[in-house]
Amino acid sequence: MTGERPAYYVLGYGEDFGLTALAEGLSRPGSATDPATALGFAEELADQSEGEDAIELGEDARRLLASDLPERVLRTVWLASTGNAFDPTGHGMTCREWLERISEVSTARLRRNKRSYTPPPVRPVQDSRLCQAVVSELRVTAPSLADASSLTMLVDGLEQVVTGADADLGMRLVLRALKAHSVPVPYGQYRRLVALGWQFGFPPGAVHDGLLITWPPVSAASRQGINGDFGLSRLARQFSGGWHYRTPREAVAAAAKADGYERPPGSEAAVLLEDTRRVLDTGLSDDAITVLWLAATNRGYNIDWFGVGGREWLEQVVEVCEEHLTEVAPAYIPAAPPPATGAGDEVLREIRCMSPLASGTVVSPEFHPIEGTTVMEALEQVTTQVDPDLGFRLLLRTVEVLQLPLTEEQYTRYEALAGRFHYGEDHLLFSVDHLVQRT
Repeated sequence: MTGERPAYYVLGYGEDFGLTALAEGLSRPGSATDPATALGFAEELADQSEGEDAIELGEDARRLLASDLPERVLRTVWLASTGNAFDPTGHGMTCREWLERISEVSTARLRRNKRSYTPPPVRPVQDSRLCQAVVSELRVTAPSLADASSLTMLVDGLEQVVTGADADLGMRLVLRALKAHSVPVPYGQYRRLVALGWQFGFPPGAVHDGLLITWPPVSAASRQGINGDFGLSRLARQFSGGWHYRTPREAVAAAAKADGYERPPGSEAAVLLEDTRRVLDTGLSDDAITVLWLAATNRGYNIDWFGVGGREWLEQVVEVCEEHLTEVAPAYIPAAPPPATGAGDEVLREIRCMSPLASGTVVSPEFHPIEGTTVMEALEQVTTQVDPDLGFRLLLRTVEVLQLPLTEEQYTRYEALAGRFHYGEDHLLFSVDHLVQRT
């Protein structure tokens, strides 16, 4: 960002913005290519968020106009960003004249908010470290980008924007060129691009959306990129309180698709599927499954009230996950994660340590309450009969639902178990950190 404005994601942007958002809109199939329609699209973009989006649009255009970049470079990078969909020179304009019109559209919209508005001097991002980082990623994709585009000197033109105009806009123009020309981006580079985008204040969607990412195979054993809870315990958390879907299956489908930006499509469905299958493949009773679900959801979805048994409900969850995986990751083969040696005894110890506190509490005290003791007994069963990992995650969820206080010593042990199970660093922070009685 420039000046005193906060990061783009703090401003509420969840996807691309500014000049590159305009280019993306003009590149869509069926978009009109005459100047009046193109300018009308710019006006619509500038009018979003009560005119706030006009700030980035105008700033982007003026950063290029304030640079010494030659017309051929401006035209090349603009055509690349739109996939050759709109060429100003085909309508009697230079690219600089087109950028001036965009700047005028932005200023006009902002003057509707404040009549005395005058565009401030541009303050381009020219940090040498960031410039070099963007150039390095551009050079990695240079051969593929050059092969995919008919525009000569495209890579050189993008590099000139980064180093001679603005690294922020240059980064987004590189991304737009990759997207417009469907250039495959390896997963490792994609993760670097997301991390680099954070340094500019981009929301992940500005990097991810439309990018042709070469994802690694889906593997439930790999928890890389997970923030907070996951699998069956995460699904239960999402049913807590109002879950805002017309049917329970719709809520499960939404949860199964929640891979975020850093994981291959189907990752969350795979983790949820394996959690659920492990429960169903054991001798865990229907009553125990029902208790665990009702406790973990804080009776957010009362399967017993609707006459649905615990096993019947989990079978529905399996169906939803398998449907999604068939669509996005048909080659996925479920594989159980390696066991955490000795963890079962440790999880049991933590459950039994909390049992005295839980014995005086109930889940959902005002509606068909469930005794805390009953929940703890079910947690012991899932830990010994199903999986210590899932048992620990459901324990964390139960502690959160019952609001049971934790000592610092207990929390230290929880951190050790979370590390053994390869949870993300935010897992405990999002669940039980606030319950620790710190001195």
